[in-house]
Amino acid sequence: MTDLTALSAERLVAGYRAGELSPVEVARATLDRAAAAQHAVNAFVLLLEEEALEQARASERRWHRREPAGPLDGVPVTVKDILLLRGHPTLRGSAAAATAPNEEDAPAVARLRESGAVFLGKTTTPEYGWKGVTDCPPHGATGNPRAPERTAGGSSGGGAAAVALGAGPLSLGTDGGGSVRIPAAFCGVFALKPTYGRVPLHPASAFGTLAHVGPMTRDARDAALLLDVIGHPDPRDWSHLGEPPAAFSDGLTDDSGSGAPLRGVRIAYSPTLGPLPPGAPPVDPEIAAAVRRGAERLAELGAEVEEVDPSLPDPLVVREAFHTLWFSGAARATAGITGASRELMDPGLREVCATGERYSAVEYLAAVDVRMAMGRLMGAFHERHDLLLTPTLPLTAFGLGREVPEGSGMRRWTEWTPFTYPFNMTQQPAASVPCGLHSDGLPMGLQLVGPRHADAVVLRVAHALYAAGGTALPPPE
Repeated sequence: MTDLTALSAERLVAGYRAGELSPVEVARATLDRAAAAQHAVNAFVLLLEEEALEQARASERRWHRREPAGPLDGVPVTVKDILLLRGHPTLRGSAAAATAPNEEDAPAVARLRESGAVFLGKTTTPEYGWKGVTDCPPHGATGNPRAPERTAGGSSGGGAAAVALGAGPLSLGTDGGGSVRIPAAFCGVFALKPTYGRVPLHPASAFGTLAHVGPMTRDARDAALLLDVIGHPDPRDWSHLGEPPAAFSDGLTDDSGSGAPLRGVRIAYSPTLGPLPPGAPPVDPEIAAAVRRGAERLAELGAEVEEVDPSLPDPLVVREAFHTLWFSGAARATAGITGASRELMDPGLREVCATGERYSAVEYLAAVDVRMAMGRLMGAFHERHDLLLTPTLPLTAFGLGREVPEGSGMRRWTEWTPFTYPFNMTQQPAASVPCGLHSDGLPMGLQLVGPRHADAVVLRVAHALYAAGGTALPPPE
């Protein structure tokens, strides 16, 4: 029998179209898996069984009439509890958040609803999505699908865990410093942080233009299908990019018949993104070897691969500039939480908010200067290289309920994520692609970074890796 929870969104839609699969049966199977994922790793803050089944029944009626609402009609999807879902509260991992139901959907959620997607529930996040692991006072910690005593990563950890465990093939996350890519690497799934503005956001993030909305999926093709639905303008976001020039799913394959699908693609392979900032852990040798094998696979697929660093500014300066922007945003996000309610907040979040409150406008603008300098450097770099390849993370998942690995001497999550947050500062598209299992049994990831607006190139190269079999991982038990 076919395991319905193992099917991609593309395969589900093909099955609905052919009359071979039932959206209702798929919804029931994925809801069962979601309940199991919740028991195993705490992936959800809200499961919507009756609502999802009602949406699935409506989808089934549309497919019987051969009138699907859109390209993802009947496909189960989960939504990070940072994004608005109409009829339900957005708790943001906070005991102090308002609990009134939202009266509107976030733009990406609205596009999915219009397409007939089936909403399974809302996934866990740290408080206000502030850190690279997923735990918060009201909802607890989210475990890794392959080792529940380890972290799923964050801040979109619940969504990545849900996808890895078959609780829906698609999940919406947000990424302000790596928050879809970090859990994707730890959980062994695919994630894309699109170019800033490609997926509209409302309400605007307190973290400003660092925060992107992006897909977490089982492969690059499903991510392209999801981006085709959510990557359209919304008047509530003045910074959206307008209509995409073409469907992302149409640009995944090379039709030349050359057998070299990446012929002519210029890829810069950087093992460490230049000097690591002080306190950052060295790249684990097994991860380094896996990423190098990924570079070799890309060369076999026809890409021109060169080992070169992008020569970013001093990594400590970059990290401190990110802290200025990020911690100020955290302070702004929580400014309305006072008195006894503030004592309910994550202690680490209270610390970074206190730091953020002390920054002056001049210090904030100095961090913006660093950001602009990085953007100029990366713009020039991509004149010579179509993509940049790095590790996603220098380590595999560590112990649950910790911001940093035990005994590491690190204080903040940014110390072990030196390859992710720089590309939030530059607003570039960046994807995490699985590249094998470590000897500890946990997934490893490589990162593909493109110039602004080159989301299609990032997806094409990632899809080529999937098509060549360079990303296959055994499913979690």
